[in-house]
Amino acid sequence: MNTRVSITNPYNGPLEGDNAFAQITHNVSRIMEAPRPPLAWYIAFAFALGLLGVFGLSLGIVVWEGIGAWGHVHPVAWGFPIVNFVFWVGIGHAGTLISAILFLLRQNWRTAINRFAEAMTIFAVVCAAVFPGVHIGRPWLPYWMFPIPNQMGMWPQFRSPLEWDVFAVGTYATVSVLFWYMGMIPDFATFRDRSTSTVRRFVYGLVAMGWRGSSRQWHRYERAYLLLASLATPLVLSVHSVVSFDFATSQLPGWHTTIFPPYFVAGAIFGGFAMVVVLAVPAREFFGLKKIITLKHLELMAKVILATGMIVGYAYAMEMFVAWYSGSIYEQFAFLNRAFGNYAWSYWTMIFCNVLAPQVFWFKKLRTNVWVILIVGIIVNVGMWFERFVIICTSLTRDFLPANWGAFIPSAVDYATLAGSFGLFFTLFLLFCRYLPMVAMAEVKAFIPESHVHDH
Repeated sequence: MNTRVSITNPYNGPLEGDNAFAQITHNVSRIMEAPRPPLAWYIAFAFALGLLGVFGLSLGIVVWEGIGAWGHVHPVAWGFPIVNFVFWVGIGHAGTLISAILFLLRQNWRTAINRFAEAMTIFAVVCAAVFPGVHIGRPWLPYWMFPIPNQMGMWPQFRSPLEWDVFAVGTYATVSVLFWYMGMIPDFATFRDRSTSTVRRFVYGLVAMGWRGSSRQWHRYERAYLLLASLATPLVLSVHSVVSFDFATSQLPGWHTTIFPPYFVAGAIFGGFAMVVVLAVPAREFFGLKKIITLKHLELMAKVILATGMIVGYAYAMEMFVAWYSGSIYEQFAFLNRAFGNYAWSYWTMIFCNVLAPQVFWFKKLRTNVWVILIVGIIVNVGMWFERFVIICTSLTRDFLPANWGAFIPSAVDYATLAGSFGLFFTLFLLFCRYLPMVAMAEVKAFIPESHVHDH
């Protein structure tokens, strides 16, 4: 008798086949098992490698010539590098939010998207870590930022917010890598058992750490996963709060404000979810994951983008209000200069991208349209980069004394470094798509209800 299993997953859409579990395994594993990836992967990888080469060349110029090659001029000592640093740290927040906080809140729809969201976190932090290391001006001495014994008896300045970044981002990266790797262990074992190549079987077997799926292993795995999720959750709130202290603890008008920690956290989640959407839409299209990453997932992420976008818009309004209410002429001028000064175009670009564009998600027809979701995700990421540019560069061009005022004009190396950082990010992400599990197979299977399994 020909028996088929039909499973209707309330958050994953219908999965039909001789065995729904086997179909999930096949859909995810065949990306790695295929002799060659789709043509689109080769085109994207070639483009990403080209940008990565530009990144290496631009950083080489900066190391050789000094950070003045970036176009830094007095009084703008922090330009594109710090803008890029804050941008990439923010991008990395959605992965931990989806994996940790939604896991603790038992939001099961996260299982289809959490794996590449976690990968996005790791790669974004890698991109972010490059900029402070080069921006110190002596990139061959970054170890001076770490509190290690040395013959000079020199210790980092622990009262410096930049030193706080080293610990915050370092902790965030460590916990994120552990959380990402822990979740992949059962899937590595699946790849090991399905591999026909001796080399692949050895490599996947090595990283699977002897996983056999016994009840004892599952018990310890789930306890460890819960522990890491509990550790990662406060990091979502603390890391970008610490990054915001780079600005909030200064006296510069436009930076010296207490709204920065919650404002930066909301903005990071906002931009991070937009990047998840930008990655998820092509991934489900080119790797045949439409039955796992469904329109329902994209719609839920669009709702999160809408909600966090409104929080960010509220923060923009409160910045203006607090500047007016403070009675400080310096604060008032700083925010009026943002909106109507020489860089007003960047401010209104930020407002359009971050406040107005996400409003289309109020309409169900638009938030379930893949192309609309993708375009809005790209626009939001552009807007979040401009937000950091507005905060950093426009504030520095106008401080307390008009004699110190200046203008910031990015150099060609600035633009090359910005574009090249995306090359590094997408190169790492495309390699991940090719050789590692893009979807948490074990977690997706765990939430398929048995009540929906029936024979025909």
